[in-house]
Parts: sequence; C-alpha cells; structure tokens
Amino acid sequence: MADYRPPLRDISFVLDELADLAELCELDAFDHTDPDTVKGVIEEYGRWVADTVAPINRSGDLQGAQHDPATNRVIMPDGFTEAYQQYVEAGWSAVPFPATYGGGGFPWLVGIVMQELLCTANLSWSMAPLLSHGAIDLLLHHGSEEQREVYLPKLVTGEWSGTMNLTEPHAGSDVGAVKTKAVPQSDGTYKISGTKIYITFGEHDMSENIMHLVLARTPDAPPGTKGISCFIVPKYMIGDDGSLGERNDVTCVSIEHKLGIKASPTCVLAFGENEGATGYLIGEANQGMRYMFTMMNNARLGVAVHGLAIAERAYQDALQYSQERRQGRAPGAPAGEMSLIIDHPDVRRMLLTMKSTIEAMRGIIYGNAFRLDLAREHPDETMREAEQDLVDLLIPIAKAWCTDMGVEMASLAIQIYGGMGFIEEAGVAQHYRDVRITPIYEGTNGIQAMDLVGRKLGLKGGQVVTEFLAMVAMLDPALARHPDLAGLRDELGDAVTILADTTSWIVRHGRTDVRDALAGATPYLRMFSLVTAGWVMAKQALAAKAHLDAGEGDAAFWEAKITTARFFCEQILPQVKGLPGSVRAGYEVLYEIDDPALLTG
Repeated sequence: MADYRPPLRDISFVLDELADLAELCELDAFDHTDPDTVKGVIEEYGRWVADTVAPINRSGDLQGAQHDPATNRVIMPDGFTEAYQQYVEAGWSAVPFPATYGGGGFPWLVGIVMQELLCTANLSWSMAPLLSHGAIDLLLHHGSEEQREVYLPKLVTGEWSGTMNLTEPHAGSDVGAVKTKAVPQSDGTYKISGTKIYITFGEHDMSENIMHLVLARTPDAPPGTKGISCFIVPKYMIGDDGSLGERNDVTCVSIEHKLGIKASPTCVLAFGENEGATGYLIGEANQGMRYMFTMMNNARLGVAVHGLAIAERAYQDALQYSQERRQGRAPGAPAGEMSLIIDHPDVRRMLLTMKSTIEAMRGIIYGNAFRLDLAREHPDETMREAEQDLVDLLIPIAKAWCTDMGVEMASLAIQIYGGMGFIEEAGVAQHYRDVRITPIYEGTNGIQAMDLVGRKLGLKGGQVVTEFLAMVAMLDPALARHPDLAGLRDELGDAVTILADTTSWIVRHGRTDVRDALAGATPYLRMFSLVTAGWVMAKQALAAKAHLDAGEGDAAFWEAKITTARFFCEQILPQVKGLPGSVRAGYEVLYEIDDPALLTG
C-alpha cells in the first residue's frame, strides 16, 4: 500500500477552473478570506492527514473497533483517539462552520475538500467528525437559539461528537415505520425508549460527549413519516454551567461485524433500558423527517466524497504498484526483458479509466458544493433559488454515480494488482471492502434513482432539467473552435441528445404507469450521470486549452488534463448509447417469473 499523497494540484485545478473559489471569496459571507489563504489551509491540512491519520488506516482495519460487553464501552484502535485529540486541538473541525459558534466561516466547498483529504487518508476514522457535521447542520437550521448555544460550540470544535439515529431493526429505508417512543415530561423533556441500529460512532471514547439526534414518536403522533419528531439525546447530561453530569440512559449493546470500515464502530443503541433516556425536542413535534431532509443534500454529497476518496486512494496504490511490478514483455520492449506492467496497453487503459473517472467525480462533487454555497450566500434571491434547484437535481447523481464509481475503481485497482490484489497483505483489498457500503448508506443508490425520476425531473414542472440539458448543449460552440476536441464534442453532443430524448420518454411513461419509470430508473441515473460527467470533463478540457494556448504554467499538466477529458468522453461516455433500451424496457418483464421454484432454480 502506497503512502497517501494529497492530490493538491488536481484539487487546486478544480477550485480554480470548475468551482470558482475566487467567486465565493468575493461574497460578503466569505470576504474575510481569499483563494491563496484557502489553499494554504488545504495544503497544511493535507499534510496533517497524510502524516497523522493515513498511517493508522491499515492498522485500524486490522484491529477494528472492539465492544466490551462487560462495560458496554467501545475501544478504538491504537492511535485513533490520539489523532482525534490533535484534530480538535488544531481547530480543523471548525473551519467550514459559522464564526458565530466558533467556526472559521469558510465556504462549504472548503469543507468538502477537507472531507476528501480526510476520507482518502482514513475512511473509518473520518466517520466520527463527518457524522458531527450532519448534527451541526440540522441544529443550525432547526434548533432553538438555546440549543444552538449549548451544543454547537462544542460540536463545531469537535470536543463533542454527533450521531444520527434513524434506522431500527424492522425499519431500514422505511423511516416511517420507526417505533421508538418519546413520552413528554412535566419539565419539558421527553423520555426516549427504543432500539436504533447502524449508528455510526454511536459509542466511543474519542470525544468528551456524544449528541445523539434521534427520530421517535410522541404518544399522539400520526402514523407514518408525518408522525416523526427529532430529539437531542446526550450521552452525558449537561449542567446549566455546561459541565458534564451523569450518564444518560443510552447503552451500546453491541457493534456490527462488517465487510469494511471496520475501525468505525457501527452500534446497536438501546434507549431507555432503565428509566428512559432524557431527550430534548428539536423544533416542532412531528417535523422530524422535514428536518432530516434539510441536511440530506450535505449528507449525500458527503457520501459521494467517500466514493471519490476511496477511488483516489486505490488509484494511488495501483499506480505505484504498476511502476514497480514487472511481468511479461510489453510491445516494443527489448527481447528477454520483463516490462513494468504500466507499459502494457491494458494496464494503461485501466489506469486512465481510473484517473479520468476520478477527475469527473471531483468536478461533479466540488461543483455541487460550490452551488450549495451560492444557494446560501449569494445576494440575489433569484440566483440562490436557481443554484438550489440545480443542487437538488444533481445530488442523486453525485451520491449514486460517485459511490458506484468508487466501487468500480477499487475493483480496477485490484485487477491491476492481479493475484496480489486478492491477498489481504497487499492492502488494496481494504479499499474495495471499505467502499462497498457507500452505494448503500445515506439512501441506497436505487433510492437515489427513484428520487431522480420521481421527484427531481419534475422540479419546476420540468424546467430545471430542461435548463440543465441546455447548459450542457451550450458548450458545443466553444468545443467547435478546437478541432483536436472533435471526438469529445461529437460524443458529448450525441449523449446529451440521447439523454434529452430518454428524459422525455421516462417523464411521459411515468405519468401513464409509474412502474415503467421506476423499472428504468437505475440505468437512467447512470445515463444522466455519464452526461453530467462528460459535461464536467468537457469544461476541464476547455479550461486547460485556454491556459495552454496562453502559454501559462506547466504545459504538460494542461495537456494531461485535455488527454483525460478526451479519454473519458471518447471511451467512457459512449456507454450512454447502450442504455436507452434498459431505460425503456418497461416493468412487465421484471414480474414475468413469479414461481418461486423458477426463481430459485
């Protein structure tokens, strides 16, 4: 396994050319900073994660988090708690959060860059601060001022951590089936009782306290998602002076034994085994699902980062291995000599597939983070609304495609290693095991596909998707000015035409019978994602061309950006042409075999 090297030059390119960090720094909310300062912070942070968090990635996987049934404590792998204390002391957690609560007030785009660096270094470790980000986001939007003053300063610094408690043994993606109870008390608190599963970092000793955000039902709540409320349930009770008191009635009864992210404790939490856990209502009763959806874009974008991160780490390992491993004789190599495997055309193809896909993923994710900042802070209300619409449309693309690609790129890395990739000691298998959860959590990718065709295509009566397709098509005149980009231009033009036609079909047939739209939702999402990625890579090629033609900077770097853009659009984007049949096949064939004996063979 190679030492992690933060891809700072690639990150800087996207910040400058595809996400426009300079524009964000001109907004009133961020006028205390500038691109050079931001990049200095990112560089220093990248150095810290590479030196401190990355080295405990492999050992954390081998040790795993351990549950002590005698005390119900979770024991973290060696070095995890110490690294977390460094993280808190250095103030890294606070960088992208509001200064009002002790944050650095940087754009969320900067927070996403920091997430990439941290997740690439050590995905398991990163889950602790990233779950806290979700808790901070929800409380910022929906907590009372008193709650924000009590909880946010410590959550922002990382001294306290947060969790999200949605899932129950009988209720996975169907959150409306939640049964956890919240009984009101005379002092305004609630007694929480029930069991939650799959709670990431639900118990650990890295932070002083844990703020559990818990979905539960009050006694008079209506059924389904309309009857869910959201509560703060602290691990330790908090005194009026902010000091920590007695342990709340929250117990970690076990942790899951998982395929990957083994150093991230995935807990089963029991609330109220004794007298009931004390909880505090956030906002209004029965509004818990609405509050959760407020933070969903950020959360799903964060999971998209996980896919990008593992793809980057797997690529770095595979690239180094390909430059060390000798096998066979490559075309044109001297007779009798074994060649480095990087000299074999098929290995080159796999490496370029990985690199170009990673660049497309990064462009999509950073672009969405940039638009989130504009949607929150741009002075023009019309612009804020338009940017939020585009974020809403593209979030399922970012989450689903980037996590699917994370799995595929980790698999390609194993392929490049050959037989050694299948051996745990080589280390690259961990990437595949770690990333495999990402298409599942924070809404499975099937749910993302249903969200796209069921909700997002209808935004503003279809206006949002229509304007997005027009925006992609608008690149054509600029591409036409560069004859060497003719192949890229042709493939992007064909792909956007196919996507527009298929979108019309799926909207039309979805109105007639929603089962047709849902049956084709996943291949449709893949088609939409490929076009979005092609659009990003076409913009990358044009940006690199402009610098190259102006004679600015390192010509080899710009040429490489053009090459990866051409490779993606000419060799990966054409997959769009094979997808309409799958999208338009209809639902009937999925139900033709209903005999259990025929299904089981």
